[in-house]
Amino acid sequence: MARRPTLKLSRGSDRTGDRGTLPSKRGAVRTRTVSARSAQRTASGRKAVVHVAVKRALRKGALRDCSQRCVYCATHLDQRTATLDHVIPLARGGAHDPGNLVVACAPCNRLKSDLLPFEFFARHPWAGANFVRYARNVTRAIKRGARRAVSLAFAAEMAA
Repeated sequence: MARRPTLKLSRGSDRTGDRGTLPSKRGAVRTRTVSARSAQRTASGRKAVVHVAVKRALRKGALRDCSQRCVYCATHLDQRTATLDHVIPLARGGAHDPGNLVVACAPCNRLKSDLLPFEFFARHPWAGANFVRYARNVTRAIKRGARRAVSLAFAAEMAA
């Protein structure tokens, strides 16, 4: 079976030298395969392909759902500065679906890295309070756990 290229542009030729028909500029499609480290497998066992337009649409929808704010520090974001954050990281078994995606600024996204939300909110309760306020599209279980982690963290601060 032939291997697929990791980056495929339908407007040009791939590295094997095969030239296909050139579509119009409007029909140009760019797809990217998921890296081997975080590869999601489909039911047939093949790697999932993340289409760039789908990723852009997910970012736009998450930005709209989060009131154009970073869900951790509440700074205002636009399409250029927003980064997608997986609330439950892909490395920890999270999915790449809208119920697990929020927008965050780059410093907060790096601060969270691959921590589970409950671990992150226990360390930074201010981020959890903003998360409960601005993350509207996440699943109920994640939001319930975030509320619990924030209340426990604030209670621990008050007791100390």
